[in-house]
Amino acid sequence: MYKFKISIFVLLVICLSSFYLVEGKESTLPLLGKIIYVDPGHGGADPGALYKKIKEKDINLEISQKLEKKLTTLGATVYMTRYGDYDLSVKNTNSRKRSDLSRRVSIINRSKCDIYLSIHLNADRSQTWQGIQVFYDDVNAENKKIAETMESVFKKKLNAKREYKELTNIYLHRKVERPGILIEVGFLSNPNDRYLLRQSTYQQKVVGVIAEGLMQYWHI
Repeated sequence: MYKFKISIFVLLVICLSSFYLVEGKESTLPLLGKIIYVDPGHGGADPGALYKKIKEKDINLEISQKLEKKLTTLGATVYMTRYGDYDLSVKNTNSRKRSDLSRRVSIINRSKCDIYLSIHLNADRSQTWQGIQVFYDDVNAENKKIAETMESVFKKKLNAKREYKELTNIYLHRKVERPGILIEVGFLSNPNDRYLLRQSTYQQKVVGVIAEGLMQYWHI
């Protein structure tokens, strides 16, 4: 009888230990089980927006790489449409840009990811426009909710002033069936944004806020 009680006690201790280990893992890895696709806009022959020698494609990639690291440390499985300075177009194609976008659409859709985040920079002839902004396409019912949640967090954490908007004329976002949004991190044409966007510390801050937005969207 005594040995039986000892066995029950040991079993109980093991079960409790396993419970706390699982609880601890979930708290440190809140995005465990989530699959996220990060899409750094442009690349290769397509520089995106330009200001002198500063190219949008480079900053998009820097932010996306930091975002990949951040989300991975939180437990998510993260993929990127590009990991370097190249585009995804097929060789000898008549429309390189369309080919690039088409392949991005294809790999994101095939991935069955929980969400995708397309990272871009904005630009305008006027230098006065500035700030981070979210755009979404209504092709997926979740997109508006994601945009609304993310913009709310941007306003609180980054003092964002620009409202999220619906766009239905952007090829990639019209064709991607998975839930997701386009994040224009700032205006390359605005001096203040341009300075911040090139700072690693600011890029890291933006990445942290995006991660916070995702957790708020998933109610984590």
